[in-house]
Amino acid sequence: MNIAKRRPHFLGFLDENEAAFCQEILKREPASCLFWGGYNGAERVIAGFFPDYLEPSVEAFPLKGLTFTFRREDKLGHRDFLGSFMGLGIKRDVIGDILIEEGRCVVFVREEMEKYLLNNVNKIGRVGVKATLGLQKPFPAIRKYFAMGGVIASDRLDCLIALLCHTSRERASRLITSGVVALNHQEVLELSARVNEGDIVSVRGHGKFIIDSLGPLTSKGRLTVKCRKYQ
Repeated sequence: MNIAKRRPHFLGFLDENEAAFCQEILKREPASCLFWGGYNGAERVIAGFFPDYLEPSVEAFPLKGLTFTFRREDKLGHRDFLGSFMGLGIKRDVIGDILIEEGRCVVFVREEMEKYLLNNVNKIGRVGVKATLGLQKPFPAIRKYFAMGGVIASDRLDCLIALLCHTSRERASRLITSGVVALNHQEVLELSARVNEGDIVSVRGHGKFIIDSLGPLTSKGRLTVKCRKYQ
């Protein structure tokens, strides 16, 4: 933030927890800041800090895109690509989201890594890949989800955790107080914390969930819930 008083400065790629931490700091110490990961809804983002005289812009971010193509019959996943990148000694914070579909992988990287990856990655494991500069839309989906639903007594966190983890409310309370539950990427210990539509809830060992809708109430006054679990 101090550097950005003179010129734009960029942090990351940040994971979701790191980005949430930055956003919490910015509530107390406002600054001209923009988070961008190459596309709307990116999980890993760069935090861009800008001087007051300069309008924040995604075009200013030191971010590039690479496309890796391979045979459709070769089944490659996120872990395969990330492992190969890490095997080259690359730090995690210069790699953004890795989006994969049959025969294609889209990777967002810090611009200083663009040529290095282009020149040094021609295999992922034993599978040959071809790297090219640039991206073509539509991008592969970042996640697959499993639809879930049910009814709960209220929008309290302990009620929701019991539903998401298929457990008792007592057990859900213990999960929360043990520090394994995060709401919007921040640890929460309050059983009565309120959950809203659009919130992201994660429970270590049980998964991550997006809350799509809360309501309407049933005839018995219970709250219907629709959500999705990350696959």
